[in-house]
Amino acid sequence: MYSHNLDPVLVDFGFIAIRWYSLAYVFGIIIGWWLGKRIIAHILKSNDLKFNIGEFDELISYIIISIIIGGRLGYIIFYNLEYYISNPLDIFKVWEGGMSFHGALIGIIYGTYLFSKKRNIRTFFLLDIVACVSPIGIFLGRIANFINGELIGKVTDVSWAVIFPTIDLLPRHPSQIYEAILEGLVLFLILNILVFKRKYKIGSSSYLFLIFYGIFRVISESFREPDIQIGYIFNLFSMGTILSFLMILAGFILMNILRKENEK
Repeated sequence: MYSHNLDPVLVDFGFIAIRWYSLAYVFGIIIGWWLGKRIIAHILKSNDLKFNIGEFDELISYIIISIIIGGRLGYIIFYNLEYYISNPLDIFKVWEGGMSFHGALIGIIYGTYLFSKKRNIRTFFLLDIVACVSPIGIFLGRIANFINGELIGKVTDVSWAVIFPTIDLLPRHPSQIYEAILEGLVLFLILNILVFKRKYKIGSSSYLFLIFYGIFRVISESFREPDIQIGYIFNLFSMGTILSFLMILAGFILMNILRKENEK
């Protein structure tokens, strides 16, 4: 059994502190940008798609803004709306925490749509690239969650349980690590093996991301404590589980729509 004693701050200069969570965002975007360009180059070799790979650099700016705005608004709306209605100025205190993956996802989809329409590029082509590289950021983000001692798991007696002293002295599932493995590593392997080994079809990585992430998140949520301000909805489901079920449904709907279009 491990007692968590990790410091969320890597280096503190007094006037500014470098946190592991911030580094997860930075390196997730940098590595994703690097891999994304290589995936694009691979796809363009075997397809008649026309795309200026340099435009992917400009998309990254849209992605960063979309993650911040979407993630913050998603947390406010899905997880703590009553509090922020009463404390509207706290909406802007992003440094205090409070980001939602599902909100960031919606933001990325919308931001990518705006960019693709502006540049006359197929939206799902760009979303496919983002889907293939997103597990990198998800993996690093979940590791940062573990370092921060947040999003803790349920109490358990398994031999690999972790005690988070800042929360209590009970042994808990390291649910952040489960999510890092499933939503990060496993999802990354599935999407990138498919995109590099099979003939690419526009939209396939997008709907597979929705389906598999949703499934993996539902599994992970069963080991994770629900958000204290919400608890279980209908005494059964966490908010993350409900949003992930909607992701799975959206993924299958998208898969059927794209398959019908390809059959025409």
